[in-house]
Amino acid sequence: MLDILEITAPVFVLIGLGYLAVRLGLFSRTMLPAMGAFVVRVALPVLIFKSLSRRSFAEVMNTQYLAAYAFGSLLMLGLGMLWAWRWRKEGLEGASLIGMGVCSANSAYVGFPIAVQVVGPTATVALALTMIVENMLMLPLCIALGESGGERHTPFLRTFGRSLLGLWRNPIVVGIVLGISFALLQIPVPAPVSKAVDMMAGASAPVALFFIGGSLVGLPLRDMLVDVGVVTFAKLVLHPLAVMGGVLLFGPIDPLLAAGAVLLASAPMLSIYPIFGQRHGREGFCAATLLVATVMSFLTIGAMLWLLREHSPFRIVVP
Repeated sequence: MLDILEITAPVFVLIGLGYLAVRLGLFSRTMLPAMGAFVVRVALPVLIFKSLSRRSFAEVMNTQYLAAYAFGSLLMLGLGMLWAWRWRKEGLEGASLIGMGVCSANSAYVGFPIAVQVVGPTATVALALTMIVENMLMLPLCIALGESGGERHTPFLRTFGRSLLGLWRNPIVVGIVLGISFALLQIPVPAPVSKAVDMMAGASAPVALFFIGGSLVGLPLRDMLVDVGVVTFAKLVLHPLAVMGGVLLFGPIDPLLAAGAVLLASAPMLSIYPIFGQRHGREGFCAATLLVATVMSFLTIGAMLWLLREHSPFRIVVP
């Protein structure tokens, strides 16, 4: 158990430092958007490009991984929306927001720093493949469902298509495309550029974790504990188990890559979840859920590491 703590504790120490820095006034909340933008627009795309460009195309385009992760995420989206519709009597707009909370992981900010300690460089390939599923399928799908169920009743296909067309402006998607292109064409990266890429990529994980901690300051938690608890449990426990089921269904997949998929899915929901909630007047619920899920993930990720090491059905060996 101590070896699992050695993996998870540094991640949550950095989150805690970010929280304290903002809580004590050492950092202003107004500084956080710049930190988040640096990770998402610069450091993370560079990190993904670095990993993909140095591998073969066969390693990069793992269709079994894509199918497994998409299966687990789509299953959770459906279950989350069904629960919201049947038991909470939500319409399509509210149900899609619940579905987004249980199927879209904060794989870049929380999942990756954990996974890279467990599976090493393979974690970056897992992250890139996960980003393809999340950015090109899950997020456009959730947004389209929410918009089509909103007051304006925007047609589903129009919203989904608009989301896909906007992907070319996403730096993460640009990093994925460039990395895959370099891998496909076997283009070598010049040594000075490669060194700069290494330096920039190393900043991704610590800055992201500091940002997450700072963003938790001041989030509300009021009379919504039951709903928050259900969504948190579904995200932190059921989503990684669903992805594990997808690995078993669509495998065999390299054990380290499979472990990366499960660990990325074990992360809490997206840090921008409250922003999506604000579009539908549910920012309080989304912010409270993000807060509880981030805190509880310290326990659930440790439990998932133990499960992968001790009782993995596909023989994942976790150090």
